[in-house]
Amino acid sequence: MAKMALGNLRVLLDGLAAGPACLVTVASTRGSAPREPGAWMAVFADRLVGSIGGGHLEWQAITEARRRLAHGADAGPMRCALGPSLGQCCGGVVHLGFERLSAVDAPGLARRLAPRLQPVALFGAGHVGQALARVLAPLPFALTWIDSRDGIFAPDPPPGAVCEHSEPVQGAVPALAAGSRVLIMSFCHAEDLELVAACLRRQRAQQDLRFIGLIGSQPKWAAFSRRLRGRGFSPQELAQVTCPIGIPGIAGKQPEVIAVAVAAQLLQTL
Repeated sequence: MAKMALGNLRVLLDGLAAGPACLVTVASTRGSAPREPGAWMAVFADRLVGSIGGGHLEWQAITEARRRLAHGADAGPMRCALGPSLGQCCGGVVHLGFERLSAVDAPGLARRLAPRLQPVALFGAGHVGQALARVLAPLPFALTWIDSRDGIFAPDPPPGAVCEHSEPVQGAVPALAAGSRVLIMSFCHAEDLELVAACLRRQRAQQDLRFIGLIGSQPKWAAFSRRLRGRGFSPQELAQVTCPIGIPGIAGKQPEVIAVAVAAQLLQTL
């Protein structure tokens, strides 16, 4: 995932200061393949950073990368058929690129391999919010975490999370990045209602929020719907809100279980 890839990129750049590596990149694929084009791993003489997946495919790529690293030259791409010769039955084809790297390549790599993160705005730093922030940390999202309460955020939030205080909390909605996935789980229903209303007003004006999710039950959403209709929001506008949030079929109510279900739902929006 993207933030994991960002961590791997930092490890790669630090490693190049001590010695060369061979960058193995999935250049293209056809049919079933273990990873997507752009996936990469860096092969040093004594360690690995990242992964291109595929079990025997990756083992073969590591062997080839170390051979090229030892000989000091790039010999062009390698075609790998995911069939019996690799002990696999996927049936696809993967083309791998190999590139020898040294410390002088670090600035260009930082620009080239940095992952693209999609914005998520998480309103609420309660138990579910905390669990969700931890689950989202290695995923391809840029998290803005917002609460109206002072001192609610831990001094060591999950990597990459930007913590903000907003009072009133709905005042943060107009400044959210375009394309944000918004998750609403504040400490009280009154705040939740104002947040939903603020998101719908933004949608009415800009239609640029990718997802609006509200934690709660069907009775909670029925009550919210009545109040929002009373404020002039149409059924079509209310249909933009997902409540309850989380992929169907996961019944657990523990914060960590809810967090996994919501994170999986966000991944479906990519």
